[in-house]
Amino acid sequence: MSKKRVLFVAQEIMPYLPESHMSKIGRFLPQKIQESGKEIRVFMPRFGVVNERRNQLHEVIRLSGMNLIIEEIDHPLIIKVASIQQARMQVYFIENEDYFHRKFVFRDKNNKFFKDNDERALFFSRGVLETVKKLGWAPDVIHLHGWFTGLVPLYIKTLFKDNPLFSDAKVIISLYNDGFEEKFSENFDKKIKMKEIPEETAKKYKNAGYISFMKAAMDYADAFIIGEETVNEELLDYAKETKKPVLDYQGDENYFKAFNQFYDQIIEE
Repeated sequence: MSKKRVLFVAQEIMPYLPESHMSKIGRFLPQKIQESGKEIRVFMPRFGVVNERRNQLHEVIRLSGMNLIIEEIDHPLIIKVASIQQARMQVYFIENEDYFHRKFVFRDKNNKFFKDNDERALFFSRGVLETVKKLGWAPDVIHLHGWFTGLVPLYIKTLFKDNPLFSDAKVIISLYNDGFEEKFSENFDKKIKMKEIPEETAKKYKNAGYISFMKAAMDYADAFIIGEETVNEELLDYAKETKKPVLDYQGDENYFKAFNQFYDQIIEE
């Protein structure tokens, strides 16, 4: 039997971003899953705060060179990669000068939420899937960490649904305490609209904020993991209402065993 494959898409992975609950899971979960016998691929954004020289990032020429069109503007997609030697693990970075070459992650020096965070999330999610397509690597499970990955479920179930690489992939969202009060741009629904995305679906993203954005992501996911001890109650309730499989919070020790079993359960369903 061929090895099962897990695609990890995370907004935070240490040591590239500071240590947090999410960035620690982003770092150690893929390693443990790989050591359990599964194949993995790991993606995160190449935020401007990621030190390229210290972390020895280099461009993957064969994967770069594509343009993604957002609001009728071409945005070059650059792919870089770095290795975490002790984990025998590679991390792929989605890069674009317009969206990621700034010395902050989601907020500026005055703590203001970037106005284009919606487009940045859009570019990142599409960039990951286009790159996986170029790799020709078909995941059995796509495990998402952080709201910034929230358009991946939509694209998997619409834009890429007929692509044989993704048609059988199961999407799992880990829910974290990563909310924000701000709204995305008013015309976010127009930015994501493509012929593969029905009008009714796109409407879910009009005037979207954290809760409505995550609920839309959950509509297109196959299962959920409670990734943190404290998670927005409305999202917890929504996860239960969907009747989709939910793995409860596992704590900080040996959580990867429960996650691995959950992957196998979801793959079999």
